[in-house]
Amino acid sequence: MNPALDVTIDADVVQHTSKIRCAGARYDPGGGGVNVARFVRVLGGSVAAVFPAGGPTGAVVTDLVAQADVPVRRVPVKNATRESFTVNETSTGKQFRFVFPGPALDSAEQDQCLDELRADAATAEIVVASGSLPPGVPVDFFNRVADICRELGVLLILDTWGGGLRHVQSGVFLMKPSLRELRECVGLPLETEAEQLAAAHGLIDRGVTQAVIVSLGSDGALLATPHESYKFPPVPVEPISSVGAGDAMVTGITIGLTRAWPLVKSVRFGIAAATAKLRMPGTAAFTSADVERFFEMVPEPTQITGEIGAVRD
Repeated sequence: MNPALDVTIDADVVQHTSKIRCAGARYDPGGGGVNVARFVRVLGGSVAAVFPAGGPTGAVVTDLVAQADVPVRRVPVKNATRESFTVNETSTGKQFRFVFPGPALDSAEQDQCLDELRADAATAEIVVASGSLPPGVPVDFFNRVADICRELGVLLILDTWGGGLRHVQSGVFLMKPSLRELRECVGLPLETEAEQLAAAHGLIDRGVTQAVIVSLGSDGALLATPHESYKFPPVPVEPISSVGAGDAMVTGITIGLTRAWPLVKSVRFGIAAATAKLRMPGTAAFTSADVERFFEMVPEPTQITGEIGAVRD
């Protein structure tokens, strides 16, 4: 619902007041769902991207998505699509990410997005709703998406944050919050692994979702299902850019599910895709060969046994 034109540049030093001379600019279509659609295509999946777009930046994003061989279901909107800006400080290896809020969407534009989704999802196996909500879109919007998916019998994978995550009540097959997003969702610090799993199982117990994968960055991931819990170790690599790594994880999981793999195996493929994405600049897509290579390196997860108490917000 909130695509972006992702601009990535390199600078020797980032400091206030002085002009910062930049080099190596690249432009990619971005936003969670757009990234997932592009990455699914790289892995050979059949996919369509449904998103609102407006203004000159919206036209560029639409063209770049189409150039990635992804069928575009663009919903025209009055206001201009946002940009996101990433600066790689070459002298330190630090990365600075500036994320704009996005254009305001009115109720008619929101309804048109849902109508387009309903039309496309009627022939889909999985819907991925990923990214933030732009201004003007109510926090229960993804709950409306979940209702559509439930009516059509389509699995919904949800990767969002803030109010968009907290106000989903039911109908999700898999949620993929980061640890920070899970903490914000339940309003608790979740300092231990047991507390993190308890919070994830709490979402399952309340009927919000059937499973939760919590991404832990360089520490790997946790998976909670109704009766099991797993810890997935990471594949150690030297990252070039972390932009889009979470979207890559969602992509790998989605592709695994379309191959009728068990969820645990699909999550391992998701970790492989995220690892491959870490080795790419900006939001540039990985290669299928790299994902398959890293997949062979992803260890089997550790099943966590013992009683998991639910954490309530």
